[in-house]
Amino acid sequence: MREINSKDIILQVEKMCADINYNLPSDVTACIEAIVKNDKTISDNILQEILQNVKIAQKEAVALCQDTGTANFFIKIGKDVNIIGDDINISINKGVERGYKKYFLRKSIVSDPIDRINTQTNTPSNIYFDFVNGDKIEITMLAKGGGSENASALKMLVPSEGWKGIKQFVIEAIKQKGANACPPLIVGVGIGGDFASVGLLAKKALLREIGSNNISKDYSDRENELLEEINKLGIGPMGLGGKITALAAFIETKPCHIASLPVAVNIQCHSCRRKTIIL
Repeated sequence: MREINSKDIILQVEKMCADINYNLPSDVTACIEAIVKNDKTISDNILQEILQNVKIAQKEAVALCQDTGTANFFIKIGKDVNIIGDDINISINKGVERGYKKYFLRKSIVSDPIDRINTQTNTPSNIYFDFVNGDKIEITMLAKGGGSENASALKMLVPSEGWKGIKQFVIEAIKQKGANACPPLIVGVGIGGDFASVGLLAKKALLREIGSNNISKDYSDRENELLEEINKLGIGPMGLGGKITALAAFIETKPCHIASLPVAVNIQCHSCRRKTIIL
């Protein structure tokens, strides 16, 4: 049994808060760089400004976006790990609180959805666990901005609607609110499970690197089809028109009831702030 001190978890999470808010993942940056054409169009100018913002944030150690997001954690805990000290939920939230205070990141979480009193800590975080073999802890953090989250949607389709209905729902969701989510977007789609789990599937889809393929060829083909249809909408970077509305569309699936076809679309802005560490 390997022992991990909760103090190490707190320290690493504290550092992650700054790292993901200052540095855009290399796969996202590379994708944007690859589509810049230097053709002096409005959309191309916006893409170049996004890349300039990335460089400034990294060089000056300032947040990529003023909305430093809800802290989401996807944690894989090895069965041969024993955590000494604080409970891991407490440790994660302590790390977030310290990180957001230390690095002057905006705190955006309210304690009650109606009363709207800011917790001043950017906690509680959303924390999801998977228990796996091994003696390590893998922590993935996703800082999710409110604008893109508000553009997301969930619908319980009937099975007869099939892929055609799924695609129509996703496209309609992006058509209605995609411009408000700071495109170019990364689109996570969850299919299957139930009402409670399909949204999590869609959010987990956002953790994939741009350029990766679904392990199923059928779903990989559907991802490409979906991305093509999204970019035909002409919403463009920051909603000002153009051929690039999304950088990627990722699908995650789960078995479901014979009478159900749950679908969720979780929209992510171009500032896809995610990072994984292993303890």
